[in-house]
Amino acid sequence: RMAAAPPSYCFVAFPPCSKDGLVVFGKNSARPRDEVQEVVYFAAAEHEPGSKVECTYIEIEQVPKTHAVVLSRPSWLWGAEMGANEHGVCVANEAVVTREPASESEALLGMDLVRLGLERGATAKEALDVIVALLEEHGQGGNYYEDGSSCHTFQSAFLIVDRNEAWILETSGKYWAAEKITEGVKCICNQLSLTTKIDAEHPELRNYVKSQGWWNGDSDFNFSEVFSLADDHLACCSGRESLEKQGGDVSAQAMIDVLRDKDSGVCVDSESFLTTASIVSVLPQDPSFPCIHYFTGTPDPSRSIFKPFIFVDDVKLVPKVQSPSFGNDDPAKKIPRFQEKPDRRHELYKAHEWVRSLLENDQDKGQKLMRIMLDLEKQGLEAMEDILSRTEILDPAEVVDLFYDCVDTELKFFK
Repeated sequence: RMAAAPPSYCFVAFPPCSKDGLVVFGKNSARPRDEVQEVVYFAAAEHEPGSKVECTYIEIEQVPKTHAVVLSRPSWLWGAEMGANEHGVCVANEAVVTREPASESEALLGMDLVRLGLERGATAKEALDVIVALLEEHGQGGNYYEDGSSCHTFQSAFLIVDRNEAWILETSGKYWAAEKITEGVKCICNQLSLTTKIDAEHPELRNYVKSQGWWNGDSDFNFSEVFSLADDHLACCSGRESLEKQGGDVSAQAMIDVLRDKDSGVCVDSESFLTTASIVSVLPQDPSFPCIHYFTGTPDPSRSIFKPFIFVDDVKLVPKVQSPSFGNDDPAKKIPRFQEKPDRRHELYKAHEWVRSLLENDQDKGQKLMRIMLDLEKQGLEAMEDILSRTEILDPAEVVDLFYDCVDTELKFFK
């Protein structure tokens, strides 16, 4: 039984630690080894008054307008592990365990809140406000895994980032606290990290913990100490040192290198868990430049390629990184849930399985292929750096097929 929260890592670097006025965001999504993650885009949309939106387990009120979003998500659920919206907001979710047991009754998943925050918030702070309001109204709960035999539940932590600032939001049930960050490097993983620097919190938070006997009101209020299980709040972040070592030069490439590092534990490859997908986003603080979001869409970043995506109107959809849809016949939608597991592999995922077996069985060929792939990735990174160093405004036509073409090229190499 996977009682421990999966050891995902999220990072953000601000100037002066990052390069040339860029905010750099990254996440490795550690999930059950055989789970497929897809990359999906949803255009901005207007919704009729009174309409509802069907999340993973529950239906909630829809808002009049939702922003365009690009998401990396376990393909059986509605929400996302991580993603970005057209306004340069990025959100990533961490499953955490607190002294309060997470609810098994079906409500919003932390991953649903990632997507809801992105669809409804045009800044990091707006996304935070959306998430905490929905927590208050609907609560969080339900199975985190596509597992019919047992219910795995967690509380949630979030890293919410835009071009100007980041918020670390940590929750237990409907109670929460948040810290605002505008400089340096920050890492969050699968345990609580907020201590005494709290910039926003649930209005009843302190009264609630006093009533539970977890805090007497005399000492400094330390969120992690109050909410963590006995010895759980250790400094978790092995990846942070690697980023700080970059000394003012954290770039997309530096973030990718950190996410690929198996020795530090940031790139998870264990008996139960695997990094099933990764994202890196580069958010220029100057709003005249576009934000660039790199997705793998495949497991294990050390043998995956980070491919760029830029929001423009009519961006070309990429069915080859989308899992098959089973509609209402999906076992995740029927009660009792998850009675069977359909094959959710998309085309890129299947191609990667072949690469994995090649790397395991014919190392020379596998290594050669990886070198070609990394070269392809490097070309993409350089082309994006070029876009960020130009003086003229980006022509949307130039990038409307960007992500599509990168996935297509990657697949052609595997053929």
